[in-house]
Amino acid sequence: MTHTGSIVSGIEYKLRKLIQKHQELLELLKEKENELVSFRKVSEEQQKIIQELEEKIRTFKITKTIEKKEGAADARERINELVREIDKCIGLLNT
Repeated sequence: MTHTGSIVSGIEYKLRKLIQKHQELLELLKEKENELVSFRKVSEEQQKIIQELEEKIRTFKITKTIEKKEGAADARERINELVREIDKCIGLLNT
């Protein structure tokens, strides 16, 4: 009977240890999931910044190209015309 009791005690001890380890791993998993969500948010924000900067670069390149061809004053006027045309297109799409 003592031998059986020690076996059961050993099994209970190992089971408690497994449950404890399982809880620790679940907590670690939650932490890692939270980290992942945080990294994804940062990544999305950085992607938005990258897109904005790429758009600024495109605008800058267009401006420089137009300036070379037409001069600064004409370039500003042309850009304003393009912006007005884009605004009209957006207005038509929204209706």
